[in-house]
Amino acid sequence: MSKFFNGFTINPKDDILAGMTVSLAMIPEVVAFAFVAQIDPLVALSGAFIIGIITAVFGGRPGLISGAAGAVAVIFVHMIQEGHQKGMLFDNPIENMGYFYLLGAVILMGLIQIFAGVFKLGRFVRLIPHPVMLGFVNGLAIVIFWAQVKMFSHKTLEVSTEGVKNYVTTFMSGTELYIMIGLVAFTMAIIFLLPKLTKKLPASLTAIVVVTLIVVVSGMDVSTVGSYIREGGGEGLKGVFPTPNLELWQNLPINLDTFSFLLPYAFLAASVGLIESLMTMNLVDELTDTRGDGNRECIAQGVGNITSGLLGGTGGCGMIGQTVININAKGRGRLSGVMMALTLLSFILFADKYIEQVPIAALIGVMFVMVIETFAWSSIRILRKIPKADAFVLIAVSAITVVFDLAIAVFAGVIISALVFAWENAIRIRARKRIKDGVPTYEIWGPLFFGSVNVFNEKFDPKNDPKYVEIDFIESRVSDHSGLEAIKNIVNKYNELGKEVKLRHLSTDCKILLKKADPKFADMIVEDIEDPRYHLVEDPEKFKKGLNEA
Repeated sequence: MSKFFNGFTINPKDDILAGMTVSLAMIPEVVAFAFVAQIDPLVALSGAFIIGIITAVFGGRPGLISGAAGAVAVIFVHMIQEGHQKGMLFDNPIENMGYFYLLGAVILMGLIQIFAGVFKLGRFVRLIPHPVMLGFVNGLAIVIFWAQVKMFSHKTLEVSTEGVKNYVTTFMSGTELYIMIGLVAFTMAIIFLLPKLTKKLPASLTAIVVVTLIVVVSGMDVSTVGSYIREGGGEGLKGVFPTPNLELWQNLPINLDTFSFLLPYAFLAASVGLIESLMTMNLVDELTDTRGDGNRECIAQGVGNITSGLLGGTGGCGMIGQTVININAKGRGRLSGVMMALTLLSFILFADKYIEQVPIAALIGVMFVMVIETFAWSSIRILRKIPKADAFVLIAVSAITVVFDLAIAVFAGVIISALVFAWENAIRIRARKRIKDGVPTYEIWGPLFFGSVNVFNEKFDPKNDPKYVEIDFIESRVSDHSGLEAIKNIVNKYNELGKEVKLRHLSTDCKILLKKADPKFADMIVEDIEDPRYHLVEDPEKFKKGLNEA
């Protein structure tokens, strides 16, 4: 079993091989995202290298793979197009101005992410319910699967008389389609069967190498990484080492107009990037039975994006598909992410001719296996066993992820779960009226908060109750300001009728807040009652300290 030192494995073999495998699967996906965002593939590949290596070394989750992700790329599409138009309206028109706006937005995106990490906002990912997590995983698996299905096609670049570029997609058919399916199936067979023969060879990397050799030696005319890039209008993988982009500061106007134009896109990209990264981190936590540092990951993602923008690369975040491939290939430490980034860079700089010969079918086969292993098949079995509300959230998040995007799906899932939780707790509050020595006592059960206030108010009968009433909160807990206001209102109703109310078994923090709101509560609260359930929170400072530690 490998040992770890600050996230780096002492036995690096598995991490090195896993990183190499992921880098191969990274290239076509990053290139595809570049086409979506209408930017040069080398810009996306440079961003994948920069973000990948920085987050691997400094991030909060060893084994998590980051790069130029589609969730972020989609956000910048409209901004880049509008940026091109704005550039042509300058006094000295600038072509490709959308690219410089992109770099500025990526830098601003990184600053927002660092801000989130410094103020420890990463902890809020822990509030995401498990059904949302399952829906996110299932939805993303479907999205990745459909993205691979689209690879069974050819893109043809057409330019209209007005100069508008448009890609026409034609799906494969006949012999070409059958060969493609056969190579994909052969790749998947190697990945599934090789571990049964030997575990010394990484299954995914071996499958890619074997299928590539078969295609090269036999001379098959199939779609490859190189042909895929050229179909999209690219010139190939050949690039240079990323260096500071001085044209950025020469062409990007630094003023309030630029800031107001970039901020909405940067904020949305930062939010989506952090959600996808932190959700992926949660998934790795579950797969490896370890725990990452969400706030540290936020800062690392921010530093990676700022550096990428300064060096001319696009923005990115954690990539669940490549991360799952890495984990399945036994990549557990930081070295796997570092190796992915360095291998990706070496492909771009030195091995472009070789990597361009890798068949797309081999990479599709790897991604199909990843989809099978990512999809939470157990969620189908438990749909009838879990509460209907949780089942609805699971299905809804999956569907929204497919139809819209990850960020909307997660927000929607959390909101639905929160509303369901509030409703279920709102209807739990109960009251029993008991007469003891001629004094009516209302015994309250359940949480008193904004959702249960109306039900709480319905439990009392101020007009018909005698002149002395007690309310006992021994089985209840006042959770928020709405609960405090409800107590104040019900007490005032009794007081207006000339009746006296005593409050028993309130927690220390609730007593303090009521007395601050109105000094008259000091005479209504019964203090000389010992209750072991509130013993731990008798000291307000200890109470606050306990909340912070929790």
